[in-house]
Amino acid sequence: MIKRDSLLKKLIDYKDKDIIKIITGIRRCGKSYLLFNIYYKYLIENGVDKNHIILINLESKKNEHLRNADSLYKFIEKNILDNEKYYIFIDEIQMVDGFEDVVNGVKTDFNSDLYITGSNSKLLSSDINTRLRGRGIEIKVYPLSFKEYYENIGGDKQAAFNNYVLYGGMPYIATLDKEYEKVEYLKMLNETIGFKDIIEKNKIRNESLFNSLLELLCSQIGGVVSPNKIANTLKSSNYKTVDNETISNYLKYICDGFLFYKASRYDLKGKEYLKTLNKYYVCDLGLRNEKINFRQVEMTHILENIVYLELLRRNYIVDIGKNDSQEIDFVARTHNDLYYIQVSLSIENQDTKKREVSAFKGLDDGYKKIVITMDNNPLIRLDDGYKMIHIYDFLLNENILKEI
Repeated sequence: MIKRDSLLKKLIDYKDKDIIKIITGIRRCGKSYLLFNIYYKYLIENGVDKNHIILINLESKKNEHLRNADSLYKFIEKNILDNEKYYIFIDEIQMVDGFEDVVNGVKTDFNSDLYITGSNSKLLSSDINTRLRGRGIEIKVYPLSFKEYYENIGGDKQAAFNNYVLYGGMPYIATLDKEYEKVEYLKMLNETIGFKDIIEKNKIRNESLFNSLLELLCSQIGGVVSPNKIANTLKSSNYKTVDNETISNYLKYICDGFLFYKASRYDLKGKEYLKTLNKYYVCDLGLRNEKINFRQVEMTHILENIVYLELLRRNYIVDIGKNDSQEIDFVARTHNDLYYIQVSLSIENQDTKKREVSAFKGLDDGYKKIVITMDNNPLIRLDDGYKMIHIYDFLLNENILKEI
């Protein structure tokens, strides 16, 4: 069984709370497995009668009749036989037109703890609480973190990290041994699950332009971009009629579909978000690498992408920091913690080291300033109380930012 301990903990924390649990994420990132295998096993082991757990997989052909709202409600009603609490799991709820009434009705009418999953086909992040009248909590599922990946495959840490960088963390990838199997699986995801979902949902007519935009984002992960900048680049590639509004819409569709995450830039001195020149990080490096035929495997931006996603997994709000003319890779915060983080492949070179730490200049607010790197050199020292963390230590210890 693939372990997803941090996600399991979130489900346990919300267990029996009077709120609908909505598990979201890109297809095949492990939502269904988390709910129907890991969490189901936890409930059984902790005394819940399996007859009080109702499992509904709407992707299954045998449940096709339950994709009707009335039929789904009646099925649930029929299987609730007493006044004890029932745990109800509904997979791919977006396949039911009018699912909002079903979900709200079940929550109102029965003694139930309700869990639903939604992929990026129809149930998207920006739709959720509007549809459920503010009664839901979203639990975001990402592909495997490096810690989850390494716990499942074991072996040499460096070799595991190299494979993670190349093929990403989609859970099924961790079960494959042969290179061609991994590449073919990622190609299938790119062609039939991830990207087509967005094209179909949003009725995108110019698929060629949309895919060119995706390839551009994949080739420039961690790069500063704007709709205008992207439009100009695509115009030079023979898309003469592309405009900023189209690009802005496509970027929104891509982020709503969990393929990329937008990191906004925040002016640390002016205390305001900047409206232009954001960064976009991909949800999974394997999908990104396959999309551009495994070209441009530059480690600095890849490390940035990995660190950014890991901070999201740990429930930080993550921005790009503008510090006068300097830029800080990430400003990560919760309600009571804040960290300034630079990511660099190596700072053994003195000029590189000086450049990375100079981004912290003038930030005398007492919060930790951290450089994450792949350097193993014990002689490297940072001045002014700045901290340095090896990428492995950061990825394998969820509490390291607080501990250093």
